[in-house]
Parts: sequence; C-alpha cells; structure tokens
Amino acid sequence: MNTPSTGFRALDHWLVVIDPQNIFAAPDSDWASPFFDDAVANIRRLAPAFGDRVLITRWLPTADRDTSWGEYFADWPFADRPPTDPIFDLVPAVQDLTTRPTLDRPTFGKWGPEMEAIVGHAPRVVLTGVSTDCCVLSTALAAADAGAYAVIAADACAGSTAENNAAALQVMGLYPPQLTISDTASILGS
Repeated sequence: MNTPSTGFRALDHWLVVIDPQNIFAAPDSDWASPFFDDAVANIRRLAPAFGDRVLITRWLPTADRDTSWGEYFADWPFADRPPTDPIFDLVPAVQDLTTRPTLDRPTFGKWGPEMEAIVGHAPRVVLTGVSTDCCVLSTALAAADAGAYAVIAADACAGSTAENNAAALQVMGLYPPQLTISDTASILGS
C-alpha cells in the first residue's frame, strides 16, 4: 500500500465521497456492494477531519440514450428510472457529512469541469465511495489526467466483489504520484 506523501494534512485536501446512494446499498439492488456499510463507516470516520471540504457525488440515469448509454440501460433496465426515484437518493448515513449540494453526473467518472470548479485546479483530494471498480476508478484516472493529487482511501471504498475491488486498487496503484493508495487510519494519523 502506498501512503500519502510526507506532510499530508486533511485540511489541505478535499474528501470526495463518490455515489453513496441507495442503488449501491440496498440488498435487493443488482448493484449493491457487500462492502458498502464498512466503507461508509470509514467515510464517516474521515469526514470530520476535512471540515467543510467534503463533496458528495451522485450518479443519475440522465445520459443520452442515443449513445452507448442506451445499450447500457438496455442491459440494466432496473436502473432506467426517473432521476427523482428514491433509489438514487443518498443513504441516510452520509446525509449529514456536508452542507454542500451534491455533484450529480450521468457518467461513471465524476471528475470534470464541475468538480474542478469546486475543488480547484491541481487539487489534493481523498477519494472514497462506490464502486471501487467503476465510479471510483473512473474518477481517479480522470483526476490523474487532470493533474490532481488523489489519495484513494481503500477501506473507505466498496467494490462490486472482493476480487474486483482488489483489481481496481491494483490498477490505481500504478499511477503515482498522481494516485496513491492508503487507508483511513493512515490518513487520519498523518
């Protein structure tokens, strides 16, 4: 496991909580992660150290169906609902972590101009959330390309399976110095 660079201070970073929504938590959801509750417990441990620098994202099913997203929703019809459906709401355990509005995007990756407008150019961020092997990975790689410094709090991320989680962390671990892998205790102890 890589650790954040010397001098890591949470108040110099943003905590980005990726997609902590009912669709990834509900046991009857096709996308539920069996590790969701453990990840959220660690996210809750991390959040106080970041003060008002906590940003929560949501995935919403608003992508253009004339693109490859049309086939995606054909493969996952249970998720093809209005964006106001409660399945896309944040889970109760994260609703009090920030007063900021959620950053809602119809893409796997949440990095883009909207996030950069909030966290700044070449920011330092700690990435957490679900799923490690989809939205976290997609966000991390785009953040690296944009020149951000991202620490992935491995135990505050939830993958679709243990194997997929490990594979995604291994891939992200190949991108230092832009991406480093750490854990909640190391981040809080830095």
